[in-house]
Amino acid sequence: MAEFVLANVRPWGHDAADITISAGKIDAIRPHDPSQRADLDGQGRLALPGLINSHAHVDKSWWCSPWQSYGGELSTVGRIAHERENRDRLGIPGVEATTAVLQQFLRHGTTAVRTHVDVDLGLGLRGIGIVREAFERIGCLRYEIVAFAQDGVMRRPGVMQLLDQAAAAGVAHIGGLDPASIDRDPVAQIDGLFDIAARHGCGIDIHLHDPGELGAFQIELIIDRTARLGLGGKINIAHGFAVGQVDPARQRDLSQAMGELDISMTTVAPIGYAPLPMALLDDADVAVGLGTDGIRDLWSPYGDGDLLKVALNFAVLNRARHDEELAAVVRRATTDAARFIGAQSHDLVAGAVADIVLIDAENPMDALVRTPAREVVIASGVVHDYRS
Repeated sequence: MAEFVLANVRPWGHDAADITISAGKIDAIRPHDPSQRADLDGQGRLALPGLINSHAHVDKSWWCSPWQSYGGELSTVGRIAHERENRDRLGIPGVEATTAVLQQFLRHGTTAVRTHVDVDLGLGLRGIGIVREAFERIGCLRYEIVAFAQDGVMRRPGVMQLLDQAAAAGVAHIGGLDPASIDRDPVAQIDGLFDIAARHGCGIDIHLHDPGELGAFQIELIIDRTARLGLGGKINIAHGFAVGQVDPARQRDLSQAMGELDISMTTVAPIGYAPLPMALLDDADVAVGLGTDGIRDLWSPYGDGDLLKVALNFAVLNRARHDEELAAVVRRATTDAARFIGAQSHDLVAGAVADIVLIDAENPMDALVRTPAREVVIASGVVHDYRS
């Protein structure tokens, strides 16, 4: 890949600079020099690192189909049943729809994704291949896959074996959903997942919607197994509503225990739920990533793939007002989320992957509160110009 010069941009809102990109990485960042050659003039736009979607379900969308009215029961079990009843009719999972979702991510400035992909007795491991093909079509997005047993592990004999096969075949993570309320056997599901992770060296990314003390009990099981098997740094709890619902002392204890073992969390900043206790989690050094969840799927018609809007919801839910608080939310959606796609770093610095988003905004805080269009998105050094 030839050397490329992105000129006259303001990294993180600082002074104008020229960024040289070579072989998909940032080669150098220098003060802007109007006399030097420029392949792309950023016209003084704000430059941010690419957004990282830490919790997505790119395999589930009906994006390429006509509008689908939701017809299932409004419960986790009801949504699962509705999806299973209708997904084959809509060709879910499908390469075209998955590619369309990824294109929306890219248009909104997302350059890296951790996505859950359904693994069950009806699909087997087919969805993983479909998702990988879609990413290959796009070609420039970095990604990690979670083999996701949404419809149960213990209550569906044979699913644990599918997760084992997915781990053996090299997926980055495996995961289930609500070991207590879905499988009715939290110890068995969690022990099974941890056994696979320990044998294959993969991570675990588990959905946990169960509320209050029931959810906290399962988090304690996860903490215990993480310590016992030495899997610190490889475990993520998605949603984890219970952490925000138990009493303050329990919140502190759970946060500290997760922080000591480097257990991370991901959230989609949902409206109507108690927010995570971010002050406690941050003090305990618990990494918390942001994600879009599903996009126009059989669970919900909502979602357009814009992670910056999710970050704005997160800021509002957590009552961020000061500049440093708002800027920290932008970092949470970009630089601080590197771990969720297996990267050591993700920033506008020499040596980093060239994932850069140009926005007509004064600074990161302005970009967050207005969520203006992402005008140019560079992913792994590949330029996507959306200004026309």
